[in-house]
Amino acid sequence: MPIDAWDSHMHVTDPEYPLASDAAYVPSLHNLTDVRNFEQTIGIQNTVFIQPSIYGDDNSCLLDALRAAGTSHGRGVVAINPDMLNITELQEWHKLGVRGVRLNLKSNDATYTANSLSNMLQKYADAIRGFKWVLELYIGMEAMPVLEKIVPNLGVRVSIAHFGAPTLPDPKNTTYPLDPYKITGFPSLVNLTLAGATWVKFSAPYRFDNDTQFRGVESIARELLKVAGDRCIFASDWPHTRYEGLDIKPFVEAVLDWTDEANLTKEVFSLNAKELWDIDQRRDSQDPLKCD
Repeated sequence: MPIDAWDSHMHVTDPEYPLASDAAYVPSLHNLTDVRNFEQTIGIQNTVFIQPSIYGDDNSCLLDALRAAGTSHGRGVVAINPDMLNITELQEWHKLGVRGVRLNLKSNDATYTANSLSNMLQKYADAIRGFKWVLELYIGMEAMPVLEKIVPNLGVRVSIAHFGAPTLPDPKNTTYPLDPYKITGFPSLVNLTLAGATWVKFSAPYRFDNDTQFRGVESIARELLKVAGDRCIFASDWPHTRYEGLDIKPFVEAVLDWTDEANLTKEVFSLNAKELWDIDQRRDSQDPLKCD
């Protein structure tokens, strides 16, 4: 693992914090101490906390963890209602290390048209542009042709979670390696990364790839590393909500193998994340992670 690597997508959860009315599950306790213990198993001490959907727009759990972690080792991506903004509050969050907002359209199978998606993303972009925050999207790869038309007009950087959540063929009826350009939406994802404002997270293959050797996402990862290696970042998706107990180490090792072969390990695990999340390259990486 490269020195000063970042895990760009993980969650803190605690049953003591109130759930949103439409929460899909009740979380177990995964606080900052648990984060530290997990990250040590994969050799990482820097974390980007992503707001889990179960808390809706109440970011209290995430912000408390971010306060304890400190800006040397932590960044945050919150959920907001762009129609009900408190600029003073956003300014305080920025000081804590918040550098993005999340829009989760995949977990709840949200429906939208090209126009409604464009209007929605424009509202979020307008809300965060002045802070130079990232717009974090969890959305299916089938939507990438639409995003390809929308993103250039947003004026913000975009992060696509979980390889773009592709629809992959059943491994029982598939010959590998896959041609990623035959996966619906992938050519548009490539075009988005090449345009310069879109990053893709190598994360959570278990949410859509049924092949235990990751051969479905491997074809996507290798091609993205080939054509846009400066726009790829690693993330663990810990604690693998609704997949609790999963061993993420084989996937981490696979990503290390792919990036080593592409000579891009430091970029994917460290440098690209630092650029995306506005991390000071000169900071002292030996400063110990503080826990709650």
